[in-house]
Amino acid sequence: MDTDKTKVQSIIDKHQGLKKNLIAILLDVQESFNYLPPEALRRVAKALGMPLIDICGVATFYRAFSLKPRGKHTCLVCLGTACHVRGGPKIVEELERKLDVPAGETTKDGQFTLETVACLGCCAIGPVVVVDGEYHGHATIRKIGPILSKYQKPEAA
Repeated sequence: MDTDKTKVQSIIDKHQGLKKNLIAILLDVQESFNYLPPEALRRVAKALGMPLIDICGVATFYRAFSLKPRGKHTCLVCLGTACHVRGGPKIVEELERKLDVPAGETTKDGQFTLETVACLGCCAIGPVVVVDGEYHGHATIRKIGPILSKYQKPEAA
C-alpha cells in the first residue's frame, strides 16, 4: 500500500507546534491508514529529526500501534480471569474457526482483525467480545455467528 505523502505531511504539520509529540503523530497516522506504514514512519522520523529506530521503538512498545495492516473491523475477546473461566478460550476458538484466522491476525479479505486482551474491565458480563467498540456481553459460541454477521459485508447476489 502506497502511503499518501501529502496526508502524512499534513499530520506532521498539524503537530509542529507540539514539537516531537511523537505519540500523537503516530496515533493520527494510524487513524488515517489503519496501521503505521513503513514509509510514514520514515517521513515522521525525518520531519522530527529523530532516528527511525526510536520511532519504531515507540511504535512497537505500545500495543495501540500496529505495523501490519489491520482489518476494517477489530474484534477483541477478553481472556481475563472472569471471562476465561466462563468460556473465553472457547469463544476465541469459535471466532478463529469462523473467520479462518488465528488470534492476532487479519482475515485475508481485510475485513476483521482478531485480537485477545487480558481484561476489558467488565467482568460481570463476561465472556465479552468487542467489535469496533461495541460490547457483546455473555458471549456464547452460538452468539458468535450473529455477532459477526452484523459486521460482515453482504455477499453478492
